[in-house]
Amino acid sequence: MHWILGTHDNQGRPFAIVDKKAAQLRIHAADGHLIGSTPVLLGLAPGDQAIAGIAQRAPSSLRPAERTTPAGRFESRPGRNLHGEDIVWIDYAASLAIHRLRPSPAQERRAQRLASAAPDDNRISLGCVVVPVAFYERVVAPVLGRERAVVYVLPEEQPVLGFFEAQSL
Repeated sequence: MHWILGTHDNQGRPFAIVDKKAAQLRIHAADGHLIGSTPVLLGLAPGDQAIAGIAQRAPSSLRPAERTTPAGRFESRPGRNLHGEDIVWIDYAASLAIHRLRPSPAQERRAQRLASAAPDDNRISLGCVVVPVAFYERVVAPVLGRERAVVYVLPEEQPVLGFFEAQSL
């Protein structure tokens, strides 16, 4: 957060930080004030890269190792999914979004995973950042769901600062 504010990388917009190692999402006002924080569900597989052409594939065709939440700095935008549900696109081209917890097969135990204190339990999604419904309605929709913002997904396989400094060159 200090790097974001010190470099003005958020360009005066609200921003979100996805900490994959802690399985947490923090949403900040443009001035850095913390608006809210929540546990999240993330891509099943660790990793910082999305596979090429992921948006052109059917979700059911993704192998477990391909279900990552890619790291990076993303210009987010409000939008809708194929079912008309409002979501926040992190990377539209890669079908990566922040969205509410949805009904899922009971064996996935998604609600219980969100409540778990162990971040490894939060690895279940195809790659999207999944938040509790109440948090989406109370924080995500009013802050990120109305205008463009910046979403920083922290890498888990390389140093954070070096990663973002290299991206801004």
